[in-house]
Amino acid sequence: MQPILDIKNLKVYYHTSQGPVKAVEDVSFSLEPGERMGLVGESGSGKSTIALALMKAHKYPANIESGDIIVDSINIVDLNEEEMRKTRLNNISMIPQGAMNSLNPVKKIKPQVIDALTDHGVKLRDKQEKFLSELMESVGLSKDVLKLYPHELSGGMKQRVCIAISISMKPKVIIADEPTSALDVIVQRQVMETLYEVQEQLGAACILIGHDMGLMAQFADKIGIMYAGKMVEFGSVSDIFKNPQHPYTRLLIDSLPDTSGKRDLIGIPGIPPSLLNLADGCSFCLRIGKKNTKEVPWVKVTAGHFIQKCPTCIDYGLRKKATTKRTRK
Repeated sequence: MQPILDIKNLKVYYHTSQGPVKAVEDVSFSLEPGERMGLVGESGSGKSTIALALMKAHKYPANIESGDIIVDSINIVDLNEEEMRKTRLNNISMIPQGAMNSLNPVKKIKPQVIDALTDHGVKLRDKQEKFLSELMESVGLSKDVLKLYPHELSGGMKQRVCIAISISMKPKVIIADEPTSALDVIVQRQVMETLYEVQEQLGAACILIGHDMGLMAQFADKIGIMYAGKMVEFGSVSDIFKNPQHPYTRLLIDSLPDTSGKRDLIGIPGIPPSLLNLADGCSFCLRIGKKNTKEVPWVKVTAGHFIQKCPTCIDYGLRKKATTKRTRK
């Protein structure tokens, strides 16, 4: 099947007076229609920068240095602002992290939904009420929500309104940037179920950005692990959880709480390196007190499973894994 989203060698830098901040460095992946991908990593790893790049929503000093972002056979890197404006929401849409900041506090929900459609030349006329009602119902909301202001809605309801706006033009790719942040666990589940259902109905590809490996295991088909602006591992959910190859991936999985109480909560030691004038080589080596300035190859483990294979990191990960097993015994 032809990929609906194909990202090739994407580089996004933030240019500062002290030099370039390499927020995204040579990232590639693809998604077919209906596939769900999780993009995981610590804050500052480049996840949201990728999301903004896919929407071409960056502002100065950010810049897409090179690479291709192909959505439904269209390379959006080559589009001008007017062409990209028509592409957003139509071919590719984004569910923002902060729903309250994304909705206009002094306008009711109905005109905000209509504004998005009108901006793309959609004229509902006599079908407007039926369309809006069905749109709200598709995300589990009553049509009465259209008459309310954002402050009259709960956090989960506001996030569902954002989902409704993002799917109103039936896009082929949906990006969800930490859509459950600042929500309690019950509402998180409801929002994720809503996202799952609408994505299934549309048959759209979906990228879920977040920190929670447990959530990714339940939602995604594929997972990409980001560290210091680079993708260090990519594979199916089964590959990532049953056979993680990169030590950073293992640490992310080990940092999940163990509800059985068989092991202590394990954190990830150290902090990520600064992306300002970051040296070539393996960034994770800096995290573990090692050094490898050689180019790190992108290696195929099995079909569909790839890692950035640094011998120093892999050796560290194997020794760490062995130590952890002995400790658990």
